[in-house]
Amino acid sequence: MEYKHESVLINEVIEQLKIRPGGIYADGTLGGGGHSFQIAARLSDGGKLIGIDQDEDAVEAAGRHLSVYKDRCILVHDNYENMVSIVKGLGFDKVNGILLDLGVSSYQLDNAERGFSYNQDAPLDMRMDQTNPLSAKEVVNEWSEEELVRILREYGEERYASNIARNIVREREKKPIERTGQLVTIIRSSIPMKMQERGGNPCKRSFQAIRIAVNRELEVLSDSIDGMIDLLAPGGRFCIITFQSLEDRIVKNAFRKNENPCICPPEFPVCVCGRKSKGTVITKKAIVPSAEEIRHNKRASSAKLRVFEKIAEQENEISRDGK
Repeated sequence: MEYKHESVLINEVIEQLKIRPGGIYADGTLGGGGHSFQIAARLSDGGKLIGIDQDEDAVEAAGRHLSVYKDRCILVHDNYENMVSIVKGLGFDKVNGILLDLGVSSYQLDNAERGFSYNQDAPLDMRMDQTNPLSAKEVVNEWSEEELVRILREYGEERYASNIARNIVREREKKPIERTGQLVTIIRSSIPMKMQERGGNPCKRSFQAIRIAVNRELEVLSDSIDGMIDLLAPGGRFCIITFQSLEDRIVKNAFRKNENPCICPPEFPVCVCGRKSKGTVITKKAIVPSAEEIRHNKRASSAKLRVFEKIAEQENEISRDGK
């Protein structure tokens, strides 16, 4: 299947990154290379775009898309949680900008065999990285009922988590649950019919929860933001696009904490904890797609862009080997 993914908020991302022609930029969720293409197009021969994605199909597709700028691009198959070590391993001390475009891609949703979609019957998979040993099949068939309830509630905010988990366990005792169609049937049988008529497909929340668990999406995000901010050069910008409230909350809180890390009691007249701000939250309110973009691409409707700028201390030249 041809890799197709329409990147959202491209103009807004490019505007917020404030790209320097000779700068170093890291796209931690390369996808098909839509955002990266626009970044690379604005770089000079001295600039570099480091593109990272855990999906090998995405890296391959991006390589084709970015071939015209291949001398400016370094593409890596990995998880963005390893961005700091990847960048350092390539010989760069700092970067001028970072982009994360979170969530599942259109290609992953539309390619039935990847098992992300509840609209097509396919093997239960949901792995963004096909080398990951854990798939949705293992989660559904091997995790305890208590753990299933937890992820459905925490990652899917599913009201009927207990019903769904109980019925999953009951059905897997009869035979393994190996296909998305089986899981869809179980979820639908676990939710009252009158509730299924509200808020879109009743399987959406459960599929989201299982996908997040398989790919450790929230854990990776929350554990990586601080390190990536530290990777920014003074004045560098960090753009993160989210598509659901759990991700957005993590990003918003992490940016706020890095802007104001002080833990002193509010009654203290001066800060004594010694924690210093790393920068400024540029987007006090998230940037969202225009009505025109949403009309053109309905999947953009839930997108939110938040931006953080590293504190502009005396700027140092970015060089290889820290020189």
